[in-house]
Amino acid sequence: MAQAATAKKVVIVPIKTMDIVEGIQPILKKKVAAYCRVSTDSEEQKESYTNQVNYYTQYIQNNLEWEMADIYADEGITGTSTKNRTHFNRMIQDARNGKLDLILVKSISRFARNTLDLLKYVRELKSLGVAVFFERENINTLDTTGEVLLTILSSLAQDESRNISENSRWGILRGFQNGKVFCNTNRFLGYDKDEHGELVINEKEAEIVRRIYEEYLDGKSYQAIARGLMRDHIKTAAGGSRWWDSSITLILTNEKYYGALLQQKTVTVDFLTHKRIKNKGQEQQYFIEDNHEPIVSKEIFEAVQKEKKRRAKLKGSVMGESKRYSNKYALSSKVYCGCCGVIFKRRTWNSNNPSKKVVWQCRTNVNEGKAACAAKAVDEQVVHSAFVRLFNRMYENKERFMKTLKANIVSVLSSKPGQEQLLDIEGQMQQLKSDLKELVNLKLRNQMDETVYDEETNRLSSELNELRQQMLKLEEEEDQKEKIKERIDEIIQLLSSRQDILKQFDDNLFNALVEKITILSPAHFVFTLKSGMSIDEILD
Repeated sequence: MAQAATAKKVVIVPIKTMDIVEGIQPILKKKVAAYCRVSTDSEEQKESYTNQVNYYTQYIQNNLEWEMADIYADEGITGTSTKNRTHFNRMIQDARNGKLDLILVKSISRFARNTLDLLKYVRELKSLGVAVFFERENINTLDTTGEVLLTILSSLAQDESRNISENSRWGILRGFQNGKVFCNTNRFLGYDKDEHGELVINEKEAEIVRRIYEEYLDGKSYQAIARGLMRDHIKTAAGGSRWWDSSITLILTNEKYYGALLQQKTVTVDFLTHKRIKNKGQEQQYFIEDNHEPIVSKEIFEAVQKEKKRRAKLKGSVMGESKRYSNKYALSSKVYCGCCGVIFKRRTWNSNNPSKKVVWQCRTNVNEGKAACAAKAVDEQVVHSAFVRLFNRMYENKERFMKTLKANIVSVLSSKPGQEQLLDIEGQMQQLKSDLKELVNLKLRNQMDETVYDEETNRLSSELNELRQQMLKLEEEEDQKEKIKERIDEIIQLLSSRQDILKQFDDNLFNALVEKITILSPAHFVFTLKSGMSIDEILD
């Protein structure tokens, strides 16, 4: 007979919150941050900056699945480089430390306009499992299509930055032509700016400038002047207590102190890194003779320049310029082996003998033996004599020689690429950029097949990169031509100013003329001049 079933007793277990259930990982909220940036310090941009911070703070807090990590905001800093963006760099470090899961950004151009920086940081964040979401472009970098879209769009953002840089430069050039003063007086000893932006004398600082000029003309060196200023506890333009030789030199060569103004002394060579170099003629300069009230007279300024040249010549400079050569010997780093192409080194044979001999010998031969290179050593005095003979031949036939050099200049300048070629490349690049933008728009609207999109973007990107390389090559060729012209002009000037043949080897003359010497044999040298011309010198 079956036993009757007993009634089951059910006990309800209360719900525990997830954070107290042992062995079960609680559901964590995403740690979300935002990055904001404005590119200038204007009041209008500051308002935009504040609006961005407020917007993202509210946006993150309103999402129940998100936890506010931080708002990173850089104010008044350029977007073409991440180098000086303090909060951007702090954000990247926080991501590396596991403090972030998602970063919100208004647009790619707010994050970076440098393609290299953009992809570098996005890929690093991706490897850390941190997503970046660009609102305007609707791109999440952890999506499969994010990388391709980023490559295209960041390239376009970089071109936008190039255009901004060029437009800014155009405005500055117009200002130069109209006589507008572009001069930062924050670290410029002796002058301030008035309400109109014009230079006005700061009399207290001007006394320091006059003292420096007077002491230099009295025979004191840069070091002695600097030591005197520090001894008297006189501050630099930046408010520091340490004076350097270079600071004294800059003051003694700055035309502003006699009332003149030379603008565009430096030029930007890279719109991304903002790297600037000295303008040696590659860009137009603008000189204003009587721009403002002088601190020293023009006569005193010119006297200082003459004294600088006199001292420079005594110290072994080239053509009177205040430039010292770091090489101990004139032939150092200029003598090459005609057999293996390696540079020669200076050696002293029988150094303990009163009749010791100084020679230049191939490094391969010295280090690896005759089997590696059979080039023979060359007597230093023989090389010196060969240069003296070479120079005197040039001097005795200087009219014909200078005519050849001038013809070289004409030849170099006549080989410039045509304007039509440059315009054609620019036109092709603009068309490719337009095609890329259209592809991106089609992709964002889901109106293009994935495979076709990838093929087309790769093709267009490749063509655009090839055109950029062509443009870069043309620009480099132009720079090289200007350098050659400058060197030829220097050689012509040197020969024109020479009054007599050379009696003995002259270090300064040699450094001014010769780029390198190729030793074909102990009696056959090829001198390559700084103009690019090569001349054989065969000893009897």
